[in-house]
Amino acid sequence: MVEIEINTTVLPDEFIAHRLGMVPLISTNCDEAIRNTRDCTCLAGCDSCSLMLHLNVQCNDDSTMDVTSHYLDLVPAGTRETWAEYSEPGEEIAKRSENFGRPVGKDDDSPPILICKIRKGQQLKLKCVAKKGIAKEHAKWSPCSAVAFEYDPYNKLRHTTHWFEQDERAEWPLSTNAQEEEAPRDNEHFDFNAQPRRFYFEVETDGSLGPQEVVMKGLSELQTKLANLILGLKSHPELDMLAGVDSQANGQAATDGWGASATGGGWGAGSGGGWGGVTSPSHANAPTNAWSSSSPATSGGATSTWGGGATSAGWGSPEQQANGWNV
Repeated sequence: MVEIEINTTVLPDEFIAHRLGMVPLISTNCDEAIRNTRDCTCLAGCDSCSLMLHLNVQCNDDSTMDVTSHYLDLVPAGTRETWAEYSEPGEEIAKRSENFGRPVGKDDDSPPILICKIRKGQQLKLKCVAKKGIAKEHAKWSPCSAVAFEYDPYNKLRHTTHWFEQDERAEWPLSTNAQEEEAPRDNEHFDFNAQPRRFYFEVETDGSLGPQEVVMKGLSELQTKLANLILGLKSHPELDMLAGVDSQANGQAATDGWGASATGGGWGAGSGGGWGGVTSPSHANAPTNAWSSSSPATSGGATSTWGGGATSAGWGSPEQQANGWNV
């Protein structure tokens, strides 16, 4: 975030803010040295999740003055006037290096980054707030300026066809990676089943992070994602135990409620069930339920309302029986 207070240069505020957003800051060990904004409990920024830089330049000479990244000054952590809501510094501040958050090249002989040019009487005063992020969200958080890879520097696999006029070796010079492999012999036979075994990567950063740290952090992130994928494909013992308990509970419920015996109630009761209770032809004086008809061989058994017995009338049973619906 860039908050411009005074800008009397020839460039608009948006142009200067865009150039400031692309200035790399030293971010060594940024995983532990600064907190993500979404993980912080502050409302508008604090020393644990944000860095504040000031720039105040005014030209008083007749010559043109270059405003570069060397004029950006980092506000030390713990300054009460830095943030509107003061909060105690967290453990992230103790893990920062001495030059953490400063513009790249300010503490060494590297050339600075040009922001704008001003003439006599012009002034630029602003405040910048830097936060942690990744290049997937915005390109300004990308520490890499160029990444290249190569395999088979001698072209043994013949994956590339070199166009040349007279001498292939002279017109297509070998890279420095050829020193890591053995040169092919002139009478060497071509292997159609050969596969590349070595890959040479070249990582160039803008100075915010070192190439080695970028590669190691990338491998660590890849390892974490693969581990989460493998963990997601495996079955959890706790979930299996819970599934076993649920299946046992469902089986017990089916035995008690849905598949009850002859003396039980519920949905499948034999003697007085509400829905599926039927009278066996061999049982004398066995009462029937409200939904099933009486057996032809039953002597003296009460008929049901829906079965159409000889003495059925209306909704009530002529003989009060303890069935599912009539009492």
